Amino acid sequence: MNVTEVLQFADQLFFEQTGKHLDDSQEIVIKGVWDGKTYEAIADESNRSERHVRDIGYKLWQILSERLGEDVHKSNFRSTLERMYIKSSEFFQNNCSILNFGSQTFSNTPKDHREKSTPNKNQSGSSYYDLILAPTILQFYNREPELEKLSNWIFDQNTRLISVLGLSGIGKSHLVRKFIDLNSDQFQVIIWRSLKYSEPLELLIDDILNIHEKEIKTNTNHKQKQLFEIFTEKRCLIILDDLQNIFMSGAFAGQYKPEYQDYQDFFKKIMTTEHHSHVIVISQEKCQDMESLDEELYPIKCLDLSGLSDVNILKNTGLKDEDRWSNLINLYEGNPFYLKTIANSIRSVFNGYVSDFLAENELIITKDIQTNLQLLFKGLSLIEQKIVIKLSNSEQFLSREELKTSLDLSSTDLINSLESLQNRYLLMKITEDKIMFILSPVFREYVRNCCKD
Repeated sequence: MNVTEVLQFADQLFFEQTGKHLDDSQEIVIKGVWDGKTYEAIADESNRSERHVRDIGYKLWQILSERLGEDVHKSNFRSTLERMYIKSSEFFQNNCSILNFGSQTFSNTPKDHREKSTPNKNQSGSSYYDLILAPTILQFYNREPELEKLSNWIFDQNTRLISVLGLSGIGKSHLVRKFIDLNSDQFQVIIWRSLKYSEPLELLIDDILNIHEKEIKTNTNHKQKQLFEIFTEKRCLIILDDLQNIFMSGAFAGQYKPEYQDYQDFFKKIMTTEHHSHVIVISQEKCQDMESLDEELYPIKCLDLSGLSDVNILKNTGLKDEDRWSNLINLYEGNPFYLKTIANSIRSVFNGYVSDFLAENELIITKDIQTNLQLLFKGLSLIEQKIVIKLSNSEQFLSREELKTSLDLSSTDLINSLESLQNRYLLMKITEDKIMFILSPVFREYVRNCCKD
């Protein structure tokens, strides 16, 4: 395992146990311990106190122990994680990979589906599924239309590249995982990778080639040729989650960092090369070059994911006043992440009474939501930041002309910025006598309260 795989695997285990991702301090401790460093050395290198580092480590080992069902501590962290990673990434036969962590058993396919499914007769030989970095689904509600679209695009239209897009927490990864659970028997190879830690394309390709025990060429172009030979020989499904992490911060949406520009060329080859496989990318930002290609010429689709309206999303949250749940869902745009964190606050402060919370008559931005949106705001270009601050301070919708005049922007800068904000799912258009713009309500409230000119 390299350090990227370690962080991804640890982050997935941590998220499944706590519902949160690793923070910077936790990542620093994991990297240091993985490299065999003492707490003292980690503290010195990170400008933190040794006591603070020890506390972080202690809590990490507790959480990982609970998740894995065995004692994890500093001295056995590396060996335990390596063993669990290998166990979860073995080559499995007959379309059935089972991952066992402690007393819990997870399968890449739901039990009912495995019993009912009939393997695709056009496929032969063994199947390989690596879903260790895919999310575990605890609840799934009312995404049947989106699942139907994915099935139609892949199985009926043979779409080779699909983007699943939307705000953080909206349910993109869960949707794709559910699609896999329902259709795993249709693929010989399924691999889920996260770009949270920005894995270089060459390492990703090496990873896939290693799985197939290919003798890897040294030349990058030859490696890609090997990969597309696999894509032709077998029906593969590759998932690339968190694609936005290879885009530039402080620039317009969907602009690749220079060191990850080769992903852009790779995606074009996915579309233009004849093969039998499919790639699904999951991102908070729409990639401009994908959108601009002609769908009639290139097998590509984009699925924009919006919020949920089903009140069942709040089942098992401990909330009361079920007749007011729809109001709460509408207030927080049907975003499962927003609703989960606000449900925690309602239980804690209002004893679960939704009506009492709504009586505050204010859109509350919790710390978790604030942290999430702070990352979004910091990633905007300077012009985008000016526009969202202007929109958040206005009590009315603003037109393009009003924004241009009040901010003294050129037409080019304004149009590019408005398009970019829409590609981040932060801006909505209202069409009346003329086109007006408004921020999504939760983001608007965050900017108004937490961001200054």
